Amino acid sequence: MSAIRQVSAVTLMNLRSIAGRRAASFVVVVGMAAVVAVVISVLSMSSGFLNTVGKTGRADRAIVLSTSAVSRGGSSLPREAIPLIADAPGVIKDADGKPLVSADVFATMEMIKQSDGLFAPATVHGVGPQAFKLFPQIRLISGRMFNPALHELIVGRLAQTQFAGFEVGSKISLPEGDWTIVGNFESDADQHESELIGDAETIMSAYQRTDFNDVTVMLDSPAAFERFQSALASNPALKLQVVRESVYFAKLAKPLTDFMTLVAYAVGGIMGLGAVLGALNTMYSAVSGRAVEIATLRAIGFGPVPIVVSVLVETLLLTCVGAFFGTALAWLAFDGKPAFSDYYIYRMTVGPGLIALGIAIAAAVGLAGGLFPAIRAARQPVAAAFRAN
Repeated sequence: MSAIRQVSAVTLMNLRSIAGRRAASFVVVVGMAAVVAVVISVLSMSSGFLNTVGKTGRADRAIVLSTSAVSRGGSSLPREAIPLIADAPGVIKDADGKPLVSADVFATMEMIKQSDGLFAPATVHGVGPQAFKLFPQIRLISGRMFNPALHELIVGRLAQTQFAGFEVGSKISLPEGDWTIVGNFESDADQHESELIGDAETIMSAYQRTDFNDVTVMLDSPAAFERFQSALASNPALKLQVVRESVYFAKLAKPLTDFMTLVAYAVGGIMGLGAVLGALNTMYSAVSGRAVEIATLRAIGFGPVPIVVSVLVETLLLTCVGAFFGTALAWLAFDGKPAFSDYYIYRMTVGPGLIALGIAIAAAVGLAGGLFPAIRAARQPVAAAFRAN
């Protein structure tokens, strides 16, 4: 009999016997499902955040911050710096010859989450007149645009679904009285969808602030960044730092993604070790229970390789079934669900990459848990197996 036929025959025999070992096999499946579900669930948070910030940042947009600022919230730019930034080389102009620049201001307000009734910070983003040419992905889906100099805001789709009281026509309490939400917008599921947007000058007046937080500019090409950055650096009147928008949001995402990855692999590693031990115990028991069977096969001419392969296939099947259920559980529980990070909301994502990771974890556990029992089964002397049983 050829090696392939031997492998097929022994593997089918092993798989048919799983029904007789339901309890032990169930332990392997459940253990593997728990490992995969935990790892994918935790990583879905960092994956969703990376996906959101990746949609927000563009290589042909730049963010100008004060020198020592590490984020927009900690930055402060004086009003007289704005025209110098707008006139720098590399900034694209619209059909009217106006530079595509938005001097922005950020504030926060405590609002009640719809999910649990607890307070969480919502971001209020004040923008300049050119903002919606600078961010063409922002599109109204209901209501109308806010009017400058009035206490009016538009709300992102994601913020509207997560906070109570953000319906179009609702009034919210901010400095200088009530502000009316006059419109609802979407922006390709980027970070702007978790914001309330209004006129920067009006928001600054309400919060009694004189400086902007940052300036966002549209460059005529990604390659214009160095020219724009050099021009601002060489101006002694300015003490600024310039960051590519895509780089800024990548840095913003790094602490959260690094932490979530560490947690996922630390917890998953501990649980994975338990799954390996469970698989080892199950397969050693299975091999011991079929010692005479295996010895008989060896006696009639079956080689050790089919024995090894058959045990590995059985273990891999059990762990992959567990991975399927673990992935399905994580997907049902977390994919598309909202999560909060600082002042932004994002949707957790269980994508193809995480599903592939779950399968890879299952394969690794299956190989680790099945290899030694398989080798033991193949190496067991035929006569010793008959004598022991």
